[in-house]
Amino acid sequence: MLHHTTYLHPTSTYWVTFVHGAGGSSTIWFKQLRSFSTHFNVLVLDLRGHGNSKTNMLDNPKKYTFDSVTQDIIEVLEHLKIKKSHFIGISLGTILIRNLAEKHPTKVASMIMGGAIMKMNFRSQVLMKLGSWFKSLMPYMFLYKLFAFIIMPRKNHKHSRMLFAREAKKLYQKEFIKWFRLTAEINPLLRFFRAKDIKIPTLYIMGEQDYLFLPVIEKMVKIHQKTKLLIVPKCGHVVNIESPNIFNDTAIKFIKEQ
Repeated sequence: MLHHTTYLHPTSTYWVTFVHGAGGSSTIWFKQLRSFSTHFNVLVLDLRGHGNSKTNMLDNPKKYTFDSVTQDIIEVLEHLKIKKSHFIGISLGTILIRNLAEKHPTKVASMIMGGAIMKMNFRSQVLMKLGSWFKSLMPYMFLYKLFAFIIMPRKNHKHSRMLFAREAKKLYQKEFIKWFRLTAEINPLLRFFRAKDIKIPTLYIMGEQDYLFLPVIEKMVKIHQKTKLLIVPKCGHVVNIESPNIFNDTAIKFIKEQ
């Protein structure tokens, strides 16, 4: 089972579950924990091969697919007897949350999607293709830092790049390769998500400098019901780290409105 930590509220019955992205860990939510645990019960977890889930999941025989990684999260919810939760994700974590909502919609009260990935544009697809060619030949940290710089290129994104690089160092090369293989199924999955309006209350929080992923989110919120979009000024891909106060206040208000 994934490593996880809960922060129980004395009176609230609401649960909020945080899902990090590839190469990160539950520690990337350190700027959220105090604010959210003041209002809700909070669950943070480390995805397989990440953080403290590295040792107990490393020899997991299951193939790495979006469905199998999503099922890891479901197993934690069932273990803790959490029937329903609000979910907050960043980057690739938003894909897992959307997939979880597709497979288990009754477990999802709402979705807050930070730096959401709902389409790989031409540039990002080229990056994935290059990574696929060189993933076994080059040190994975070189590729990871390259991707991080292209996704978060500006000076004010430096702190986010450094944080994710620090967490990614805890991965093994073969774990990185397993996660990278997920990109083979990402395009048809995202195409399906864009086409289907799941009608679960969803808040997208995107940085105005998230040039790879913001344009498609702007189009989606115009056609999907029960979706809202907040664009955070002077902010890049990792909005929960670069603008934590705006992220926290907006997400908490959104959850309380549901």
